[in-house]
Amino acid sequence: MSNEQNEQAGAAKTPLTLEQLNAAIQWDAGGLVPAIVQDAASKDVLMMAYMNRDSLRLTLESGETWFWSRSRQELWHKGATSGHIQKVKSLKYDCDGDTLLVMVDQTGPACHTGQYSCFFNEVPVQGGQAAEVAAAGVDRFAMLSRLESVIAQRDAERPEGAYTTYLFEKGIDKILKKVGEETAEVIIAAKNRDNDELRYESSDLIFHLMVLLREAKLPLDDVMRELDRRHNSKK
Repeated sequence: MSNEQNEQAGAAKTPLTLEQLNAAIQWDAGGLVPAIVQDAASKDVLMMAYMNRDSLRLTLESGETWFWSRSRQELWHKGATSGHIQKVKSLKYDCDGDTLLVMVDQTGPACHTGQYSCFFNEVPVQGGQAAEVAAAGVDRFAMLSRLESVIAQRDAERPEGAYTTYLFEKGIDKILKKVGEETAEVIIAAKNRDNDELRYESSDLIFHLMVLLREAKLPLDDVMRELDRRHNSKK
């Protein structure tokens, strides 16, 4: 990493000009750099594509992702034909300047197959992280992360017959109605001193609240940061 890149990394609060950004990126021999696209809300990795200087400029100017197609040898605007555009929330480059990370609000599926993410072909790994987490009993709230990911997938793919699809297609008023209904059910369960009922209704409320957060494009991480801010402000 050059001294110039180090200085730019240290001055994170100073916006780079397009010329400075182009100079910071380590373009390959074909003038390309890989771009990892990640859902800003669920944090799922959606796809990987390549950008050149022109597609990077168009991405920054339009606020939507543009890439360079190596097979067609042309620029392409993600979602231009499908409507599955990606609104850019942030764009970063790594320590070596040879990879971009683009955080987006994804409309519909990111993959041309109709899947929410291009990375849907899972390979079993002996003793993988999921198994280790389950065995160790750590990360009590891992289920919330998985639920956020599933809700994001349902929002993108809209599988027929799924309850979450029904909620998204009915829209905000229906989602808010369900949040209100489940809140009332939680109150009744608590008033009845019925913990089995309270557990069940609380689960319903959390699920519908997370659907609401997805509809509003508000990441659960933002709620966690707000709770942390309040906690720290009282110290």
